[in-house]
Amino acid sequence: MLELLAPQDRVLVMDADGALAPGFVETALRELAGETVGAVGGIFWGEPGHGLVGELQRNEYARYARDIDRKHGRAMVLTGTATLHRVDVLTAVAAARGRTLPGPAGWVYDTTALTEDNEITLAIKSLGYRCVSPADCWVVTEVMPTWRDLWRQRLRWQRGAIENLRAYGLNRVTLPYAVQQLGMGIGVIAMWCFVLLTVLTAGAGYTFRPLWLVVGLIFVAERIVTVRRRGTRAVVLAALMVVEWAYDLFLQGVLLRSVWDSIRRAEARWHHVSAPVS
Repeated sequence: MLELLAPQDRVLVMDADGALAPGFVETALRELAGETVGAVGGIFWGEPGHGLVGELQRNEYARYARDIDRKHGRAMVLTGTATLHRVDVLTAVAAARGRTLPGPAGWVYDTTALTEDNEITLAIKSLGYRCVSPADCWVVTEVMPTWRDLWRQRLRWQRGAIENLRAYGLNRVTLPYAVQQLGMGIGVIAMWCFVLLTVLTAGAGYTFRPLWLVVGLIFVAERIVTVRRRGTRAVVLAALMVVEWAYDLFLQGVLLRSVWDSIRRAEARWHHVSAPVS
C-alpha cells in the first residue's frame, strides 16, 4: 500500500468504533508539519454507559488525558483509537524492520506484538521522531462493558507492554517505559505496605493520628481534582475513594498476572467485545 502513496501523504489509522473530535485531522496535520514529529495520536475518552465499570474507566481515561496535557502533549503511546501517520516515517519503519527494529522485514507493524499501538510508538521514537497527542485531538472510544472483558483487555495491554520492552531492550527510548513499569510495581508494594501498616496499627490499639487524616485528604483531593471536568458523577465517585481504590487493586491484579504470564511464556490471546445485534 505505501508504495502507492507519496512520501508527503498522511495515513489515518483508527478503530472502527471510534468517533473523532471536530477538527481532529486539521490539528493533527498542523502538528505533522514539524519535521521532528513522526505521528500524532489521539487522546481517548470513554463512551457513555455500562454502569460502574464504565464510569471507572472514564475516570481513568480523564486522568490519562490530564497527564498528557501536563506533559505538553508528549505521547507515551500512539493510541490505536486514532493516529495520523506520515507515510515517509512508516516507510522508514518498514525498511528498518528486521535490522534495527524488531519485526518481519518490510512490514510497517510487527504482527507478533500484542499491543501494536505501543510497539509502533517505540519504533517511530527509535528512529528519532517525536510522538504527540494534542489536547484537541480527542476521540471517543468504547469502554469494556463487564469486569471480565476489562480484565482480558488490560491483561493484553499490560502483557503487550512487557513484551515490547523485552523485544526492544533497555535503551534511551525504552528507559521511560521501563521506569513506568517499575513505578507500577513499586505502587503495588506501597499499597499493600500501607494496608498492612494500617491493620497492624489498629490491631496494636494505637489511636488514629491526624497525619493519616491529612494523607487521606490529600489523596482524595487529588482524585477529585483530576476528574472534575467530567462533572458531578465523576467527582462523587472519586470522593468515595474506596470504590476507585478497589479498581486500583483490580488493575494491580492485572499487572501481577501479566508479569507472571510473561515469565512463564504463557500463550497470550487477543480479545474483542462482541457488539450486540440490533
